[in-house]
Amino acid sequence: MGPVVVTFVILGFAVIAFLPRTTASRVIRSFTEIPTCRVAPRPCTLGSMHMGDEPGSRREPGTRIGRTALADVAAEAGVSTSTVSHALNGTRAVRAETRERVVRAAERLGYSRNRVARRQPKRRTTVVGLVIDCIATTPFAGRIIRGAQEAAREHGAHLTVVDCGGDPEVEDVHVRSLADRGVDGILIAGGSHREIERPGAIGDLPVVLVDAVPAPGWDVPAVAPDEHGIAATAIAHLLAAGHRRLAFITSSEDTPATRGRHAGFRSAVEWAGLYDRHAPVERASPDAAGGRRMGRRLLDHPTGDRPTAILCFNDQMAMGVYQAAEALGLEVPRDCSVVGVDDLEIVAAGLDPGLTTVALPHREMGRWGMSALLERIAGRAVDATGPVLLAGELVERRSVGPPRRLLGWFNRG
Repeated sequence: MGPVVVTFVILGFAVIAFLPRTTASRVIRSFTEIPTCRVAPRPCTLGSMHMGDEPGSRREPGTRIGRTALADVAAEAGVSTSTVSHALNGTRAVRAETRERVVRAAERLGYSRNRVARRQPKRRTTVVGLVIDCIATTPFAGRIIRGAQEAAREHGAHLTVVDCGGDPEVEDVHVRSLADRGVDGILIAGGSHREIERPGAIGDLPVVLVDAVPAPGWDVPAVAPDEHGIAATAIAHLLAAGHRRLAFITSSEDTPATRGRHAGFRSAVEWAGLYDRHAPVERASPDAAGGRRMGRRLLDHPTGDRPTAILCFNDQMAMGVYQAAEALGLEVPRDCSVVGVDDLEIVAAGLDPGLTTVALPHREMGRWGMSALLERIAGRAVDATGPVLLAGELVERRSVGPPRRLLGWFNRG
């Protein structure tokens, strides 16, 4: 209160003091009986203006903004918030029945897009989420990411990567988070060829599986290694080296990779006319300990009774076979040739002698998956009747040689 106002207030009270009592009471009562102005409560809208509004503009009644409104419509329609956004803004192809359901839900809730959103240009950069297993613990994840990133860059898309650590519940949380953030599509990578259930939070987002296959009842494009062909390639290499007593140490886990490689092994040895006693199959945990245990069981026999070559489900199991052979006083490949699968370089190149193995097409799967997903985002059809199978590549090092009986024949020559 300024000094001038204070002065007038003091003079006013002084004048009232000299008035007769009845007159002074009427004057005071006239001030105290001024009606009070009551303001009806209304939602806080930052003075009825928002960032991006033009000066002097007022927001349309009933207009709601922010993710909360989208989430309300999404819950009402039973879809993701990104699907609501695409359906209302026309930024991506949405099925007609889904769009109609979203529009009806928006109308019921009184939701309408604000004028600022209508003035904004549509986003030009496609954003894709990649949910993948065990980024920090396996190099295969890095190869898939590299292939997906290459394809994304070629198409001007942006890739966001999250690690679910092999936990289906965490995977579902990440899928929901990516959908709520408005990604245009999602790649789900298995990390190892496995079956994936449809995440409940996926809504109508375009999805492609990489190094995985969908569980029964979920028709979605997928890319995976040709497991049958991978095992057949390894056995063909051993047959070409002269081996006829073969063994296969496979994983005890029931996965598409396990089933496919076992079928490929059986087809190859049957084609070669080998009987079961010349091509036994052992199962163990898919690690070095499992390979070591089964390797000792197969190799702890006289020369004529043990296999001359062993195919292992992966490179870690092959490392265990190396350890079993050394413990028995045997040498690779003089006494037994060994072939792995994966081309896990830290293992395959680090063993002595270097391990011959079949490299899995992780980088190629990442590229194919991203390209297929971008096709789906663009509204073009991608075949979902079955997974696309990509071949592995034989990487020859020094773990395969001719069987010992042929070595003796060569030495005599």
